[in-house]
Amino acid sequence: MKETNTCSLIGVSPIMMDLPYPPTQVKEKNQAYANLLSIDYCGAVSEMSAITQYINNENRLSCEKCPLIKTILGIAMAEMVHLQKLGELIFLLGGKIDFTARYRDGGIKMWTPEYLTLPENTRNMLVADIEAEQAAINQYKMHIKMIKDSDVNAVLTRIIKDEEYHVMLLQAVMKGV
Repeated sequence: MKETNTCSLIGVSPIMMDLPYPPTQVKEKNQAYANLLSIDYCGAVSEMSAITQYINNENRLSCEKCPLIKTILGIAMAEMVHLQKLGELIFLLGGKIDFTARYRDGGIKMWTPEYLTLPENTRNMLVADIEAEQAAINQYKMHIKMIKDSDVNAVLTRIIKDEEYHVMLLQAVMKGV
């Protein structure tokens, strides 16, 4: 018997707050700030990890739960926008965009799929996604306190709004699982 996926993902768009992003600009080059953002870009708690985890979950659930996978894919697409914004900021700050997180203690770590949480059942996938979103929010807030560039912080604050929206959506979805 032939298996067919009847869930069309055509027309899925990023799920994010209906608010504009501030201009992607920086006051001046700052390697320390670029390094902080590299952690948000591709560290353990990062946009790269979020995108990969969401796409993996979407693929593993495909054909089963069409409305849910459309939501997961839409959130993944929003995370891609965040990754792009962070990449622009890192570049403007004079940093390198090479999937390497640069830590304040001098440590350097390339992104790895070992950062992902890949539970087998839908409920646990959603729990892991909510936890990852909350960890990202906390990390962004910590970085905002460390960065003294209002332009950079405006973008990070806007990203947090999307992440908070994702938590709310995922919590609502989880009630139906």
